[in-house]
Amino acid sequence: MDYFNRISGRLWAEDVALADVAKAVGTPAYVYSRATIERHFQVMDLSLAGVDHLVCFAVKACSNLAVLQVLARQGSGFDIVSAGELARVLRAGGDPAKVVFSGVGKRDDEIAAALRAGILCLNVESAGELQHIASVAQELGVRAPISLRVNPDVDPKTHKYIATGLKTSKFGVSFGEAEQLYLQASQHPHLQVVGIACHIGSQILKVAPFVEAIEKVLTLVDRLRKAGVHLDHIDVGGGLGIAYRNERPALPAELGQVIVGITQGHGLKVLMEPGRVIVGNAGVLLTQVIGTKSNEDKQFVIVDAGMNDLLRPSLYDAYHQIELVEDDSGRQRVAVDVVGPVCETGDFLALDRELPALQRGDLLAVKGAGAYGFAMASNYNSRPRPAEVLVSAGQFQVVRQRETLQDLWHGETLMEPGLANQPDSAGELPR
Repeated sequence: MDYFNRISGRLWAEDVALADVAKAVGTPAYVYSRATIERHFQVMDLSLAGVDHLVCFAVKACSNLAVLQVLARQGSGFDIVSAGELARVLRAGGDPAKVVFSGVGKRDDEIAAALRAGILCLNVESAGELQHIASVAQELGVRAPISLRVNPDVDPKTHKYIATGLKTSKFGVSFGEAEQLYLQASQHPHLQVVGIACHIGSQILKVAPFVEAIEKVLTLVDRLRKAGVHLDHIDVGGGLGIAYRNERPALPAELGQVIVGITQGHGLKVLMEPGRVIVGNAGVLLTQVIGTKSNEDKQFVIVDAGMNDLLRPSLYDAYHQIELVEDDSGRQRVAVDVVGPVCETGDFLALDRELPALQRGDLLAVKGAGAYGFAMASNYNSRPRPAEVLVSAGQFQVVRQRETLQDLWHGETLMEPGLANQPDSAGELPR
């Protein structure tokens, strides 16, 4: 079921007209459907019903507290990559015992925070990081639960920026190195080996790359078992894609069936880290047309959302469907570039897109914006970040207030009197 529908010519989120949200909250604004988030989580969870498992939502996809709270109440675990994400999960009511901490650059204070919170596992990305974790655990007088993120060198056939399982990527350790590190870790008094992990990328449309990666990892599990290293879980990563345009991604049920078939009989709990597939199509970005212009044969529609609000088109050349929120029947369709106010030629939401002829004041919905939308937003050009809204049971709630101009310089200070004329460290006044 699609919870973003066109009824009597108008776009709705569940039982709420998007035009009513924009009128009350303003634009730009992200709007999420609670029912969609819950349904997508349940589908993913059900897909792994044949094995002991835990679905850990990838917080980096959408870290709004209310969204995390919705998932925590569904029993979700969480995949985090920073102490900030850990703090958000805990604030939203997430269970730290269902949290895995990934990422190549964990600071000592972040490791300590995770250990104090009692998370499920730290996914280790290098030999050096393993040493740091052991050192922090020793200082705290605890044993750190760890798994190694191995790099299976599998091509996920996705954008090069989000392919994470190739040997040329910064993530994970090689199989040969992993085997030695597991043997070392199993003997360390402040490390507790609990699992093994891999993650090959994002927006993956086929099941085959997952199969190849998991089968490779299971061969290593078997070798470790023969060497006396026994694991509790296998983390198969996430990255299942969604349809932004005309893609035909594998369904969660298809992926789950394959994972269950491969992992059954190995005595391992299965962890999965989906993000985009849960929230991607559960969110839209509302934006209003500021004006139109033409440069000879090129037609532009200028909207109030820019690359600082939704970076994916500029960063990945990503495609997002754009629809007129009100009735678009009877309007001639024209090819336009939909661009924002940011002072960059790369600031666009769509290029050469056929849309109904638009005019100032028209309200647009940028679809598929729930994942890596607000989460990647910035204040570039000193633009306040948009509001976030959650729709549920015929009502909507602002779950993040729109930033104000004063918010832009929160934490900044002006120079104290007299400092402006002080020489720099080289003894010279700045030029």
